[in-house]
Amino acid sequence: MQHPGPPQFLAVGETVQLAPRDPDPGATYRWRVRRAPVASRVEFDDGPVVDFAPDAPGRYAVELDGPEGTSTLTLRVFSGEYAPDSEAGDAGRSGYSAGAASDHPGDDGDQERSGLGPETEGSARLDAGSYDGPGGRPRIRLEARVAGDEVVVEADPRPNPQGNTAPDALDVEFLVDDRWPVDRDRIVVDDRTLRLPTDAFDRKTRVHAVAVDDEYSVADAVEIRRQGTTVDFRAGRGDDGDALDDPAPEPVETGRLYEPPEWAKDVTLYEIYVRGYAADDDEADSTFAALEKRLDYLAELGVDCLWLTPVLENDHAPHGYNITDFHAIAEDLGGREAYERFVDAAHDRGMKVLFDLVLNHSARAHPFYQDAYRNPDSEYYDWYEWREDGEPGTYFDWEYIANFDFHTLAVRRHLLDAVDQWADIADGFRCDMAWAVPDTFWQELRDRVKAVDPDFLLLDETIPYVADFHEGMFDVHFDTTLYFTLRQVGNGHQPADAILDAIEQRAAVGFPDHAGFMLYQENHDETRYVVDCGDAAAFASAGALFTLPGLPMLYGGQEIGQRGRRDPLAWDHAREEFQEHYERLIVARGSVSSLDYSAGFERVAYDADTDRVTAFRRTTGDGAHVVVLNFGEGTETVEVAPEVEPTDAVTGRSVGIEGGVAVDDIVVVPETE
Repeated sequence: MQHPGPPQFLAVGETVQLAPRDPDPGATYRWRVRRAPVASRVEFDDGPVVDFAPDAPGRYAVELDGPEGTSTLTLRVFSGEYAPDSEAGDAGRSGYSAGAASDHPGDDGDQERSGLGPETEGSARLDAGSYDGPGGRPRIRLEARVAGDEVVVEADPRPNPQGNTAPDALDVEFLVDDRWPVDRDRIVVDDRTLRLPTDAFDRKTRVHAVAVDDEYSVADAVEIRRQGTTVDFRAGRGDDGDALDDPAPEPVETGRLYEPPEWAKDVTLYEIYVRGYAADDDEADSTFAALEKRLDYLAELGVDCLWLTPVLENDHAPHGYNITDFHAIAEDLGGREAYERFVDAAHDRGMKVLFDLVLNHSARAHPFYQDAYRNPDSEYYDWYEWREDGEPGTYFDWEYIANFDFHTLAVRRHLLDAVDQWADIADGFRCDMAWAVPDTFWQELRDRVKAVDPDFLLLDETIPYVADFHEGMFDVHFDTTLYFTLRQVGNGHQPADAILDAIEQRAAVGFPDHAGFMLYQENHDETRYVVDCGDAAAFASAGALFTLPGLPMLYGGQEIGQRGRRDPLAWDHAREEFQEHYERLIVARGSVSSLDYSAGFERVAYDADTDRVTAFRRTTGDGAHVVVLNFGEGTETVEVAPEVEPTDAVTGRSVGIEGGVAVDDIVVVPETE
């Protein structure tokens, strides 16, 4: 499917990379601007992959000619003042587009260089006097339902919690996806509702929308399809969405697109550093066989999702992130058969397995790089970014890797083939250096894997996190802000209440409420938390991971008090008090409904004699629990404003004392009715 994908939102000063999907490196592709604001002078250079940098606000339609004919993509460009403050001007950033029938202040969306008329979908309420901020970045959620002979898509825009905009002052823009035929003349937009007759599209379509205040939001999207319709974006698989002579008679169903898989919402993740976790096993036939022998231990601990550091062929570095063959499991670990046996054994125990996907770069030991280095005649020369001095492009002066150039179709083809290969034997991808890969490539990857398995999990490593990465790219995000804050609190550099600020920051930077977050205090790149912050803070931080909104992750050995970052695990010196603490926390999270993924989160009033303490409430329809954390040494007496019962859900012991509750590191107590 050569179509470049979903419509895009961006602002003047931002850039998005556009490319044909599922590309044939031997084919010819050509881009051109079909429609643009009258003030724009944007043109495309020759080449199959282009960087679109709009020079005027308004609506653009660009066309891609290729082996499958001509594809059209809509891009909605806001004036630069509407770019999210933290991301304005970032090359490669992208979002979704809405074609508006009316536009924001300073936009020339209705004055176009072609004779094409404006799109019918868009906003019904935008006007030049709408924006008097500062409102910050808003959020949006779409819901779709079938009502008789039409589909009703309703938008729920939400103002930034730190802004001063009233909810009813937000504007909403809709856009129907360009990829599937739709009778656009029959679309009706009324304020925050879009209506689409069920016979106005063929097999399926998607509706995208953003909220707009003084910045534009991360877009949300819903899919509308006839029952039994599947669209696989891998070449030659399934329905490609071509138009039918007459709409199919099958009933219509709808679904949200950007929710994390249900199975992932309540898991405990566990990172395994592959070449160290079971290094003490001298009897196993392979590393994977040794790891398989540890699965019963992990199951008993309560772990139900494993993230393995990279398992592909790589250079000398034991971490495995310098890949030398993207299509082969490392022989020093046991090879592909041993890996598949390990995955099957994990599945037998009810565990999911995440494959660590590295796409930004290859090792310099990769044979393609070796052929290309200082050899412009190499067929692989264009696979890599090169500096003027002839050295490869890279980040942070990393000396053993070289960045791929995603403008080269052969690179995209090679990596997409690897994605297809490893998605078939994994339950999800942990995506390394997600910030260093073009957004539109991640969007293509998501469509490919989700078309085969809608429950496939996509987890991004992005430091700092980026709200736009929830827009058709990833389900769950490394909560790097919470990670840093836990370190600062543990070191005594910030008060414990900063943890609550970190959770609230998610919405403040524009993440929608349905975004998922992975909570962690350490991983293979970081010093062990207990080394930096001590035992008392480590116990409290562990409690935070299992009680704050998100998915807790343990780095192998964290639960036994391991002090070495990538050293072989010191199983013979495991600290029982750590292991028992984590076991209790895992049980509590699984048994207390107030700690569920979907449970509400809010601050509560409390009183303590130290700023090493914080408290918050988690709520469901079944009730509420108050969580109190103590990062300091010793026991603290904490008075909380809600009336609570004295029994701690973590230990099962009574913690009620005169003046409040006694907190060593964490207590979770139910509110009274």
